[in-house]
Amino acid sequence: MVTLAAMRKIEMVDIRSQYLRLQPDIDSAIAGVLDTAAFIKGPAVKAFREELANYLGVAHVISCANGTDALQVALMSLNLKPGDEVITTNFTFISTVEVLVLLGLKPVLVDVDPLTFNIDPEQIAEAISPITKAIIPVHLFGQPADMRRIREIADNHSLYIIEDNAQSLGAKFTGQDRMPKFAGTIGNIGTTSFFPTKPLACYGDGGALITDDPYLAETMEIIINHGAKVKYHHDLIGVNSRLDTIQAAILRVNLKNFDDFIARRRKVAAYYDERLVSNPRIQTPIASETGTHVYHQYTIQLDPAIRDEVQNKLKVKGIPSIIYYPIPLSLQKAFTFAGYQKGDFPVSERLCKSVLSLPIHTEMDVEQMDYICTNLLNIIDHE
Repeated sequence: MVTLAAMRKIEMVDIRSQYLRLQPDIDSAIAGVLDTAAFIKGPAVKAFREELANYLGVAHVISCANGTDALQVALMSLNLKPGDEVITTNFTFISTVEVLVLLGLKPVLVDVDPLTFNIDPEQIAEAISPITKAIIPVHLFGQPADMRRIREIADNHSLYIIEDNAQSLGAKFTGQDRMPKFAGTIGNIGTTSFFPTKPLACYGDGGALITDDPYLAETMEIIINHGAKVKYHHDLIGVNSRLDTIQAAILRVNLKNFDDFIARRRKVAAYYDERLVSNPRIQTPIASETGTHVYHQYTIQLDPAIRDEVQNKLKVKGIPSIIYYPIPLSLQKAFTFAGYQKGDFPVSERLCKSVLSLPIHTEMDVEQMDYICTNLLNIIDHE
């Protein structure tokens, strides 16, 4: 095994090394924006939107400032009323419910599948009430939720679907027609984030909304521009949420390399699988039979009794890891008004005590992966 001192520093996500590999193209793209000084709504923004729409096979991509704004704008475009219920997962980042509360909507949380970490469709069906208006499935850690069943439930109850696809852009879901579709393109609206750690990333904040519905596309376009279709003529109450031109230029370069990024992440995941799957004390990620995985995270499950100690010992060895997520939404202090109690969501609560995400990114080499796996297995064997 190679020693830590003899290898590159292990990062959860090595953005700098990826930049250095693509530096000529990235620098040229940024210089092109600086040369024109078109920092807001420059030509790279329009080009990126068109290129991403073409990649995903959708009619409309509306860029915005970040993934949280994308969720908020999507909800605003549906003309929901205060008090309307929206069903979503209890095991996700808080932005998914944050925007619901800010808009006066009522989040209704449901539990998740213990192996895929994605929202449980049957619990969605059980949670529907007369004032339910929408479902927000979150495609967590890099793979789609069961969109066939979710689509079926939504259609049966005339509900909107907003796909929170901040972590799984590039993943595909195969439905009943056996035709694969990209995550984020199956519901009424898909939202995504280009935060620097995401599979398709920029070097700051960025986000996008995805839809085939021309009315929703136009409405969202107006909302992100202060509610104005024509300058100084405000038809709706909107927001100011723009993807700046430098970030769009960077995203255009990264989109050209996106399939390679995904392949590199899958290669790391395959190495981890091969080394770790046979250890009975490690539950490696389960890939859904109906979807592909882009491995935004490689998240294992450990016995809660040893998880934190394993993480601490990995840190001593120079191996970073992160717990996504340490507290379910139902038990967050900010969400106490909803009245959920400990024990209401047993799967989510157990996952918060057992999950551990290992380093995964496009620039990992075999020496790093071997060092991580060897040390993890040694630590587990001595716990």
